[in-house]
Formats: sequence, structure tokens, C-alpha cells
Amino acid sequence: MSHPTALAGTVRVLAFDVFGTVVDWHGSIVREMARLHPQVDGDAFALAWREGYRPAMARVMRGELGWTRIDDLHRMILDDILPRFGLQGLGEAERAHLNRAWHRLDPWPDSVAGLERLKRRYTVCTLSNGNIGLLTDMAKRAGLPWDCVLSAEVFRAYKPDPATYRGVAQVFDLQPEQVMLVAAHHDDLEGARACGLRTAYIERPLEFGAARPKDVSPRPENDLHCADFLALADALGA
Repeated sequence: MSHPTALAGTVRVLAFDVFGTVVDWHGSIVREMARLHPQVDGDAFALAWREGYRPAMARVMRGELGWTRIDDLHRMILDDILPRFGLQGLGEAERAHLNRAWHRLDPWPDSVAGLERLKRRYTVCTLSNGNIGLLTDMAKRAGLPWDCVLSAEVFRAYKPDPATYRGVAQVFDLQPEQVMLVAAHHDDLEGARACGLRTAYIERPLEFGAARPKDVSPRPENDLHCADFLALADALGA
């Protein structure tokens, strides 16, 4: 870890990526499918649903689609993959309920306690491509103690658009280096770093399930590398 005490004195806001970093999307979707549609391979279903996420966002970024909330992108992807899993017969109410599974994602075991510690010393907010309603519902259900919910929806741009990272600093009237992005994804951290933000990498080796462990090796370009949010709180003196 590089100079956590020095960082603790300069960083004011911690902005968190959410899907995969704060909440376990894969495990949560697998559990939803086991409950709602036990005949379906929940692991394959979760991965297929998530695989559609970047291509769908890319269509918005290229201008093929107008600004679209993640809830609506998730629904487009869901409607597309249902036939592959024998679920094309689901009615509208069932589809709408299943789509809101993303509002019901469970936090990683350290997330709530880690955020509560960090919140005592720092402003903690989301910086997610998820829309505000989704993130708020998720926080309410999971007990995530955000000071503020910031979303791509606020900036009308998806990460890694610089407008999102710079936007956090602008919202709080801070210099970029007073904001730290906390994420389990190196591409997200790279985008933040290019805009002058500090970066903390969080290991989430099981993001894609136990069968597909992630390489969580440290990379020197990140300011901090932490096993979880409790270790981040230790590093930042919270």
C-alpha cells in the first residue's frame, strides 16, 4: 500500500463502483434463478445477462440508442436471452419482476461494515452505471449507508466517460485528487486515474462465481490495493 496516511489526509470523497465491487451480482442472480426458475442453469443465466451489458451500453455511447437507463438495458438483454433458457413464455409481470433482480443484489459480507467505518471519516457515494432508482432500492434493501447516490444517469454518460469521474469532483466542489474511486475493475480505475482521481482496487475474486476466479494481483498504478472494504478502512485510517 502506498502512503495510506498521506492519502487519508488528502482524500475527502470515496466514490464506489457498485456491481461486483459492493454487491455480488453473480451469486445474487444465481440465487434468484434457483428460487424463481430452478430448472434453469443459474450460473449460465447470470453470465449471459451480464455479457449483454457492455454491448448494450456501447450502442448508447455510439448514438444508436438514445440515453437509456440500465434498468431498460437490462430488460432488453433479458428479453433477448429468455428463449435461450426456455423462458420465452414468461409474461410481462414475471419479466418485470425478474428484471428487478438487479435492485435486489446482495452485498459482499464486508460491504456494509466497511462502508459504515469509512463513512465516519469520508463522504461515501456510489459512482455506478446503474440508475438512481435501482441503486436506491438496492441500498435500502441491503442497508448500504451511502451519503449520496451518484449515477451515470446524473451525468448522462456511462463510465468510463470522463464526465462521470470529473462529475463527482464537481458535485462536491473538490479537486479530482480529493476523490478516490473504489472498484474491483482495472478498466474503471484506469478511467478515473486519467481524470486525476485517486484509485483503490478491491479484490473480488469470486465476482464471476467460484468456477471462474479472477486474477486479483496488485497493479502498481493503483494508490491502494485492498482485500476488502475493512482493509480499505484500515488503510485510510477509518
